[in-house]
Formats: sequence, C-alpha cells, structure tokens
Amino acid sequence: MCYTSVWLIRLNNMEKTNVTTWESFASGAKQFLNDIVFQYVPKLILAAIVLFVGWKLINLLNKAMKRTYDRHKVDPSLQDFLHSLIDIILKVLLVITAMGIMGIQMTSFIAILGAAGVAIGMGLQGTLQNFAGGVIILLLKPFRVGDYIEQGSYAGFVESIQIFNTTLRTYDARKIIVPNTELATKSLVNHFNLPQRRVAIDVGLAYGMSVEKAKEVMLRVAAENPLVLNEPKAPFATLENFGDSSLNMRLYAWTLPENYWSTLYSLNEGIYNAFRKEGLEIPFNQMDVHIKNEEKQ
Repeated sequence: MCYTSVWLIRLNNMEKTNVTTWESFASGAKQFLNDIVFQYVPKLILAAIVLFVGWKLINLLNKAMKRTYDRHKVDPSLQDFLHSLIDIILKVLLVITAMGIMGIQMTSFIAILGAAGVAIGMGLQGTLQNFAGGVIILLLKPFRVGDYIEQGSYAGFVESIQIFNTTLRTYDARKIIVPNTELATKSLVNHFNLPQRRVAIDVGLAYGMSVEKAKEVMLRVAAENPLVLNEPKAPFATLENFGDSSLNMRLYAWTLPENYWSTLYSLNEGIYNAFRKEGLEIPFNQMDVHIKNEEKQ
C-alpha cells in the first residue's frame, strides 16, 4: 500500500508539472503574438503606407520640377542631372524614415555605416568618380544635350546627362550608356560645339580635263544647294594634289552642324550629275601595261 501511494503522488505531481509547462508555453506564445500584432504589425503597416505615399509624392514633385525647369528654360543637361540627384536623395530619406517608423534604431544603423565607410568608399570608388565626372561636365559644359560627340569607340547624340552616366543615341537608333568619368577625363570631339561646320568634298578629275571648268561646276553646285552657307566663308574649290590616275579636286563649303550629312550627300550627288552633264570625266584607278617583245638573236 505504501508503494502504491508514492506512485500516485508522483503521477499527480507530473500531471501538475505538465499543466504548468503548457500554461507557461501558451502564455509566452500569447504574449509573443500580442507583441507582434499590437506592436510591430501597426508599425509595419504605417511604414508601408509612408513608403507608398512618399513614393507617389516624390514622383509628383519630380513632374512639378520638370515643368518649372521648362518654364524657366533651364539647360536640359542640368535638368537631367538635378532630376536624378534629387530623386535619389529624396528616396533614400524616405527609406530611412520608414525604417525609423518600424523601430529600427537609426543611431546604430548610422554607426554601422560609419564603421563600414572605408569599405563602402572603396567599393563605390568608380561610382563616386562618375558622380564627380557628371559635376565636371555640368560645370565646364564640353557638350550639351542634343550635341553629337565622339569619344574613343563611342559616337552619338547626347540624350541625357545623369549623375553617374551619359546616354548617347546613334544614327541607327542604338542607345549607348557611357560612364561620366570617361567623358570628363578623356579627349572627345564635339561636332555641334560651333555654330557652323565645314564640309569637304573630294572629286577625281581625269588628266586632260579643264581644271577651271571643274572648279566652276563645283562652285555652281554649291551655290544652288540651299543647305550651304556663305558664312563664315563662301564655298571655294581647289586642285588639291596630283594623283596617280586623277587630278584630285576638293570643294569646301559651310553648313549648320545638324545639316552636315544632308549637305555632304547632296553635294556629292550634285557634283556627279553636273560633271556628267558637262562632259567632265571622273576616272577610276587604272594601270597601263606595255608589253615589249624582243626578238632573240
């Protein structure tokens, strides 16, 4: 009887312990869910609302600033740079604000960023150089939006100058994205930097043809072309040099930078048709071979 009583007492104590453990677990789970639901979920929802509304407001602000730029005739090159710069700064501040609403300690976050500043600076070295290159481009203005530039293997019309890169559009409608540091620190050619651009047309004239007549025809074609300008100089033609198979003539004419290719092509076609009409021969490369037969003695 004694042993039976002991076992009953132990079993009863185990049941009480299990009940206490389950109650503790249930209480902890309830407290955890309460913390999550009533403390973190509202903050998360509020942060999401702030992000959504803030993002919309930033987009509206960008559109308003675009209209302001247009109204005050701000340089398009500066417009793209300021737009991308302000957009990034405002969105970074918005994310930081949302993190603060969620309860993330920004002091610790900033301290971590400060401690990792050297590593981040080294990792973003190229990006910071591109940013500095963008600032240099806007200050020195080696080119503007709409100019046609060449730099190394890149060539195209400048579509936009942003804080890290510049976008070019080629004649065949391809887009080239060039880092700003490439354009700010290396040599480039700007075909639209001056108000006029000179066109040079090379024409071969057969030996025996009249040079004066050829010059007269070339100047007449230039005078009849509506794209050719008389400023800063009137068109002029010259005998450039003596080639192996032709007299090499050259016509110089001035036009607007945006009309360069149209002027070049139209002058080429006009000179060719005029030469044919006037009987002026344009030779092709040729070689005369003389064979001499010697009789064996």
